[in-house]
Amino acid sequence: MTLDATATRAGTARPAGMRSAERALAPDLARGLMLLLIVLSNTAYHLWRSEYGPSGWQPVTGGWLDHAVQFGMITVLDLRVYPLFAFLFGYGMVQLYQRQRAAGTSERAAVGILRRRSLLLVLIGLAHATLFMAGDIVGYYGVIGFVLGWLFLRRSDRALNRWIVIATVQLLVISAEPVVSALLQGDLGSLGEVSGTPGYEAYASEEGDWLTAAGTRLSSGLFVTFAAAPLSLVGGAYVIFLLGFWAARRRVLEEPSRHLPLLRRTAVLGITIGWLGALPSALAHIGALDVPAHAQSETGVLMIVRELTGMAAGLGYVAAIALFVAWWNRRATGPNRAVTAVAAVGKRSLSCYLAHSVLFAPLLAAWGMGLGAHLTSWTMMVFATGVWLVTVAAAYAFERRGWRGPVEVVLRKAMYR
Repeated sequence: MTLDATATRAGTARPAGMRSAERALAPDLARGLMLLLIVLSNTAYHLWRSEYGPSGWQPVTGGWLDHAVQFGMITVLDLRVYPLFAFLFGYGMVQLYQRQRAAGTSERAAVGILRRRSLLLVLIGLAHATLFMAGDIVGYYGVIGFVLGWLFLRRSDRALNRWIVIATVQLLVISAEPVVSALLQGDLGSLGEVSGTPGYEAYASEEGDWLTAAGTRLSSGLFVTFAAAPLSLVGGAYVIFLLGFWAARRRVLEEPSRHLPLLRRTAVLGITIGWLGALPSALAHIGALDVPAHAQSETGVLMIVRELTGMAAGLGYVAAIALFVAWWNRRATGPNRAVTAVAAVGKRSLSCYLAHSVLFAPLLAAWGMGLGAHLTSWTMMVFATGVWLVTVAAAYAFERRGWRGPVEVVLRKAMYR
């Protein structure tokens, strides 16, 4: 009896990786493009000399080009990229679980691998937050993944569908009810509290001492990981992860050509709802719409609407990328260097995500070179795009040599012990 057969009968976990030739393009391309959107959405937290509006999310200073960038960020990116990440995270969990089961690993052992992965992501996330970026989302998704993997990975399709409905209702009741109430009262300022606290303070970007900044970042990271994540589970925001589970079971991204009507509807409706939901906030931010400051604040009506509709936008972005891949697969006559390079980033998404902060923080923060004091919204956008392109070049070089991302290698070894 071979070692593999013995392991399979015992139900133990073994590495069940995916060879490059076996990978579908859409999930990797989506992750690669997602990282561009993430690095752009994080730019505002490094502009520590700028003045910020009621929500503390985007600066209000700058010229017309800066305001155009801020308008675009609010409409297209803010609270719209992380749902995309959440969907792909849930999708990837099911992919990993199914690969393990196909390799002969028992259900219990396969779930155990995902639990170890989730705990490792929490540790990586907290280290990342402490060293470089307080707004880390790896630890957040580690907590969410641990809970949802335990509760739903082995559930039937029928049970999963039922819980998607429950989570949707939960989300709408908890989040949308205050908005509806405020609209019925005709008082948009009845919700929210204007703190005026700029987001960069949680990142400690303006702090000149690295150790003091690290303490602030760790506090912010602990809150995001161990407070915001459980609140998402209570508030129903976990529905986006469950939709990732649902789509992965149907191989929507691996076989986009089989799901074109679903993808078209999702792309059109999702992006339309997402952008329209953010439009009032964007118009208010640039002064084109007169809205009470409370309504624009972190807990105000406009922010709640942005967050709810952002989930639709995230799904729309995934669907749009899948539609592109379906079109690309029909017309492509051979490898394309640009598509291969962006997909290479997706294959090494964790390494590239962490690399963004390694490149960002020392150059922009006050404890480093302090360049964040001299940049504005549009120049920061150019800088962030350049950082993403550096990771694209590095990932492409790794791809040509057949190397995994360094963090993926470490994570894989720890997952499988």
